[in-house]
Amino acid sequence: MTVAFSIALIIFSGLLMMLVLMHKGKGGGLSDMFGGGMQSSVGGSSVAERNLDRITVVVGLVWFAIIIVLGLLMKFDS
Repeated sequence: MTVAFSIALIIFSGLLMMLVLMHKGKGGGLSDMFGGGMQSSVGGSSVAERNLDRITVVVGLVWFAIIIVLGLLMKFDS
């Protein structure tokens, strides 16, 4: 059971990393260094960006839940 949750944690960690990197830069910081500051958005976020936000939040919550379950499994396993 612990192995399954560990594999799920690795998969969701990679997925969360990819989703975060897919977001548009909000200006300033490291996003300017990679060309993110050169794009100008004309107010509001698109439907795709809002859906990406929702998917990122859901994957982040699942990632967090897996960490909690894995911690509990390791605590009661030993």
